[in-house]
This record gives sequence, structure tokens and C-alpha cells, in this order.
Amino acid sequence: MGKTITEKILAKAARNEDAKAGDIVVANIDLAMVHDGLGPISYPKFRELGVPLWDPDKVYVFVDHAAPASTLHDAVMLAPTHEFVREHNLKNYFNVQGVAHQMIPEGGYLKPGEVAVGTDSHTCTYGALGAFSTGIGSTEMCNVFATGKLWFRIPETIKVTITGKLPNRVMSKDIILKLLTMIGANGATYKTLEFCGDTVGEMSIDSRLTLCNMSIEAGAKNGIIAPDEKTVDYLVKAGVKREEIEMLKSDDDANYCEEIQLDVSDLTPYIAMPHNPANGVPISEAAGIPLSQVLIGTCTNGRVEDFAIAAEIIRGNKIPNTMRCIILPASNHVFSEITRLGYTKEFIDAGCIVMNANCGPCGGMHEGLLYEGEACLGTHNRNFCGRMGSPKANIYLGSPATAAKSALMGRIADPRS
Repeated sequence: MGKTITEKILAKAARNEDAKAGDIVVANIDLAMVHDGLGPISYPKFRELGVPLWDPDKVYVFVDHAAPASTLHDAVMLAPTHEFVREHNLKNYFNVQGVAHQMIPEGGYLKPGEVAVGTDSHTCTYGALGAFSTGIGSTEMCNVFATGKLWFRIPETIKVTITGKLPNRVMSKDIILKLLTMIGANGATYKTLEFCGDTVGEMSIDSRLTLCNMSIEAGAKNGIIAPDEKTVDYLVKAGVKREEIEMLKSDDDANYCEEIQLDVSDLTPYIAMPHNPANGVPISEAAGIPLSQVLIGTCTNGRVEDFAIAAEIIRGNKIPNTMRCIILPASNHVFSEITRLGYTKEFIDAGCIVMNANCGPCGGMHEGLLYEGEACLGTHNRNFCGRMGSPKANIYLGSPATAAKSALMGRIADPRS
């Protein structure tokens, strides 16, 4: 019996070629990520161990939640992160430069076949590059800091085959929102979601990152896409040497616990209704719902192609003065690119609010929060009750195309019309 790509990666990392789904292994870690939101829990616990940091070059620290701090409480909470970085002389420190889940892929810091862990559930984003990548607890990170290893039960894999040409202004975000309605919020708990099929092959890396980013919303341990030439081109552009890229893929006779077929030829834009990302409906069932705010960006859809389609729709128009439309790039590099391409000016001319690269209201930070009775349509990954301010506010999720059209209309609107 052959192996899935996830089985292959973890078997290699555990130096146990016979390991398979269901086996418990101790794997070597290639990249450990912490950010200012949850890292401070790890630091004092790690110091109590009284051991040196396993490999400072493999630890990546980000300030992306309180970025920059907007309250005294946040400023105080940043101090442990700065202290930890100085204490260990960490070179991979990104202080208000963007969101970890964008900067690690775009920086070429993780390659296909490697293992990454992070103190954030959306660490699964990096699986779009053909790596095993998953979120862990802050105390689990102490073990990684000390040993460079972590135990895993190798997950079973759900194979998701996506076929068909996406209709105009229907995006990978619509695919994952539709898929979540099929799997459910817990339907892939501690399993791998492996995305394949001709539609995935045609996708840009930016679109693939969106699929893997939201795998956790089905409870998945990780999302993953086998590397191809697009992966290679993306990483080479980021500075990775072509010969360092391992082209792993699942065997033809690999064992899957479930297989899902999804033809997207006739897919419509999807909207996740409050208060669950898996509570999706076709746009026709949500169109017309009044909005107070639109959020375009975050680590889910804050990349250049996302802003390209948003700018195409907003170009030459004005956002109603009763609306707030927040533009939130996922990294400074993205911000620079959309500025070079002229999108930033178009957003500003339309009346949008362009923010620096950070987690923003998606992570419950202070800019762009909602008060009682307000409604927001965002391109982020979670619409849990109270996540963006008042628990009596409503949060909807959609694609950048849907969000841009809705911002112009002041209500949820179909981007195809």
C-alpha cells in the first residue's frame, strides 16, 4: 500500500519509513513559529526548563496581532516577545512587518516536505507549499524550543478532488466555504485535507494558500497540496534554490479514509452566515443583507491577487459614507506591490481605509471592531460570535470579489452582476 504525502513527510521527519496513518511518531521540526498573541505563554514556561534553545535559526517570531499596539495593555504584552528575541539573539524576528501566515510562504522560509508548527491554528496555511504544517499549543512549543521535536499521531487523509473551470469572479474562497458546508465544522477533526484535481493545478499559490488556511475550520490537523512547477517558481522567486525543493506527492495506491469530489464549473459565490465558517449559503440566499463594514484582506485573502480583483470592482466608484471598507494587506511586501500597481490609490480614492499589514479585527484587535447591531462582511477565516467586538454584531465571510461589490452596495451583493 502506498502513502499519502502527509504520511511520507512525517515518516521522513521521524526517520521511520514504515510509519503510516494512525502511528504515533516523534518528528523533527524544521520551523517553529510564535507570535505576540500566544508566544508570551511559552517564554516563561520554557525558561523554567533551564535548557538552551534548540536551534535559534529555526525559530520565527512575529509581532502581527498588536501591530502596532493600540492600548497600554497591548504594549505591556509585547514586552515578553521583545525580551525573548533579545535573550536568544533571534535573527528571524519580524516586528510589525506583516502576518506570519503570509510572510513565511512569501519569504521562502519553508519548503515542500518539511515540518512546521506554530502557536496559531492557521499555521496550516503553509501546507499550500507541500509542507506538513499545523498549529500547536503554547506549552507544546516549550518542548519544541527545548528539543526540536514533537510527537504526532499521523493523521488519516481526506482526499478532496476539485475539478472544473471556476466561473468569472468565483474564487478559491468560495470553494472552501462550499466545501465546509459539505464536511462540517468538525468533519475533518485530526485529519489531513489533501487538495488535488485540475482546478487546484490551475490555481495560483495565493489561491492555494486560502484553501489550506481554512482547513482548520473543518477541524483538520493540516491542509496540503502537492508541490508542482508553480510551487517551484514561487519559491525560487523567494530565493529558494531549485535543487533544494523536494517534489513529494501521494502514491497512486495511497489509502484515504474518505474521498470528496467537487465540480466547481457552476459554483456560485458563497457566504458564511453567522456564527460559523461552515454555515455557508449560496450568494442568492444572503444578497441584500445590510452591512456596516467590509474587511478585505487578512492572512486568508490579503494577497496581491485578492486586491487586484477588489480594485477591478471598486475602481472609479465610491464607498457609501455610511460604510467602512477596510483594506488589510497580509504583509508589507503585499502592501508595496499593491501600491506599485496603483491599487492603494484606487482604494483611497474610493473612500476605503487602508491599514498597515497586521491581523486587525480578525484577531479581535482594536481597529475595526463592531458594536451591537452592526454587520461586517469580511474575507477573513472566522466569524465566531464576539470575535470582532460585540457578541450582538453579525459577521459574514466571503471572497474579495464579493466583499468589494458589497462595499459599493452597502449590502451583501453578487460580484457577478
